[in-house]
Amino acid sequence: MQTAHLQELVELEDTYWWHVAKRALVLKLLKQHAPAPGHLIEGGIGSARNLLAFRDAGYEVAGLDLMPEAVRHAKMRGVEHVMQHDLNAAWPIHPGSAKAVVLLDVIEHVEFPTRVLSHAQQALEPEGVVIVTVPAYQWLYSDWDQALGHYRRYTKKALRDQALQAGLKIVRITHWNSFTLPAAMAVRTAQKLMPSGKPADFPRVSEFANRMLTKCADVERWWLSKAPVPCGLSIVGVFQK
Repeated sequence: MQTAHLQELVELEDTYWWHVAKRALVLKLLKQHAPAPGHLIEGGIGSARNLLAFRDAGYEVAGLDLMPEAVRHAKMRGVEHVMQHDLNAAWPIHPGSAKAVVLLDVIEHVEFPTRVLSHAQQALEPEGVVIVTVPAYQWLYSDWDQALGHYRRYTKKALRDQALQAGLKIVRITHWNSFTLPAAMAVRTAQKLMPSGKPADFPRVSEFANRMLTKCADVERWWLSKAPVPCGLSIVGVFQK
């Protein structure tokens, strides 16, 4: 992750609808599949906003991130157990100690995602869970993904195969963020036809639009508690040791 993108996360993760929606979805899945208390590890901590939410939910949290700036920022926010570490290398975590591991829009950034998922599996206690979110549809891959350092986008099958290769059991895989897919398709197609060369960032929206998109995500999250959605700009997977 570039330093500029980290700064963008610091500015947006508290309120921007996509970050708020993803955090709420993951918290709901954690409550369902690995409820607090317990040890939770986040790989790729960003601005540490998610770690704060997981701590508030009752977990004992720790985080690993390649960027020293992210680690320093997390400690400034009061998260003590964070460490600079390459997720591809063996994790400095006692094996079998974590109730949950979260990897939120992380493994698309690494060359060997199965290796990262294997490290997560080793960190889990028996029946512990890994929750993973990734961007969907390789055919949407564009300059935006390259600017963010993405090696790939995902299908549900690709994520399932990597999880199985890492020794994880599939609990659930579904799309989410379905309501923005048409707009994203139009924007990414335009980007492919007319590359701008601009750095990747999240499209800014008005306060009203931010509220409406957050409400849409709330409705989708309610639906996901009943049934999967067939398509969406992102994929979320829940896997068990």
